[in-house]
Amino acid sequence: MSNMELIKTAQAMVAEGKGILAIDESHGTCKKRFESIGVVCTEKTRRDYRGMLLTTPGLGEYISGAILYDETLRQSTAEGIPFVQVMQEAGIIPGIKVDTGAQPLAGHEGEKVTEGLDGLRQRLEEYYRLGARFAKWRAVITIGDGLPTLACIEANCHALARYAALCQEAGIVPIVEPEVLMDGTHTLDECFDVTEVTQRTLYNQMYEQNILFSGSILKASMVIPGKDCPQRVNIQEVAEATVECLLNSVPATVAGVVFLSGGQGDEEATAHLDAINRLGHFPWPLSFSYGRALQAPALALWGKDTKNNIGSAQQVLAFRARMNGLAATGRYDSSLEQH
Repeated sequence: MSNMELIKTAQAMVAEGKGILAIDESHGTCKKRFESIGVVCTEKTRRDYRGMLLTTPGLGEYISGAILYDETLRQSTAEGIPFVQVMQEAGIIPGIKVDTGAQPLAGHEGEKVTEGLDGLRQRLEEYYRLGARFAKWRAVITIGDGLPTLACIEANCHALARYAALCQEAGIVPIVEPEVLMDGTHTLDECFDVTEVTQRTLYNQMYEQNILFSGSILKASMVIPGKDCPQRVNIQEVAEATVECLLNSVPATVAGVVFLSGGQGDEEATAHLDAINRLGHFPWPLSFSYGRALQAPALALWGKDTKNNIGSAQQVLAFRARMNGLAATGRYDSSLEQH
């Protein structure tokens, strides 16, 4: 794929009023989600669930792409239609999670580094043949007593940059995701500082690896206090801190920024995205790449009756996608929510 095609794909991923559906949960994470609704996690139930999501009527109106797990990229509907074909016909770009997970960082207790570079070139070539046109790699940064260390930030950002270079070589748009975890007691200011240094480090590393910024996308954490922080802040404060942090650290030529929900509630993540987009003009589109914040209501409904609740679960997913599509253009209003 040429540079122009990479740029075109990246721009389509952050088209106005559209965002990305993350359904790339590992088998372990999927098992936990299914257990919470009383569904046994098997290849068939995972296929049925993800098939329900991907065949949602009108989903492509608000969803530009979906991040898949390796298994899902290879699966077909019960009728034998490959999921990739279903997505392409709906105007949804197939994406793939390619990292192999975060492992303990040797010599740094309490910190992790994401693995998966070994053999990645060959895997990306296969994923491209299977229809994937973008990929995702997630690093996790923990805020705590003396954490994160610069060593942890640099190790993760170097891996993200090398992954991004391999993606672009294969004609695949890289989503780089340096997630600053919400776990902890840290304040808004502490989150700001860590997020800023992480993103600055990331783009320094990506520059060194000759990444085409306009053919890449940042999946960013919002700047938000830790879940256990006693000093709570309002939606506007989160929006202003998040945008200021991005302006300080993200090159203007990056194709777009999509936010992760990172443990926020469904409506909370939508409200934050809307407030961010109401702040004005930015050098990049600011949209969403939500997992739980898009899936949770549909998952709960589907779990009550996996055979008969497909249509109603799809309606719930389509509604949440629409709410976030509005938020991505600063036109969301909480009065639109169904209660």
